Amino acid sequence: MRALDLAKGLLDNGYMAPTIYFPLIVPECLMVEPTETETKETLDAFVETLRSLVASARSDPQTLLNAPQHTPVGRIDETRAARQPDLRWIPAQAGAR
Repeated sequence: MRALDLAKGLLDNGYMAPTIYFPLIVPECLMVEPTETETKETLDAFVETLRSLVASARSDPQTLLNAPQHTPVGRIDETRAARQPDLRWIPAQAGAR
């Protein structure tokens, strides 16, 4: 299981995926930065979700490896996206501002 898999699992649970693999000196790092306005209850729910994902990874790793499954876009091929980016740019028409 990798930090990427855990981040994708968080997406399935309604959380924005945290920054992963940063700082670079920490292997499989998740950088979670809650704002000052988050309540203790919200943070406790987040921790419980992380615990649930870890338990799920131990009992049925494939579920987390297939995440996200409940988002408009499923898991993308990260390597292909980096090597062959699908960039779209439509030039402005002549005379248009």
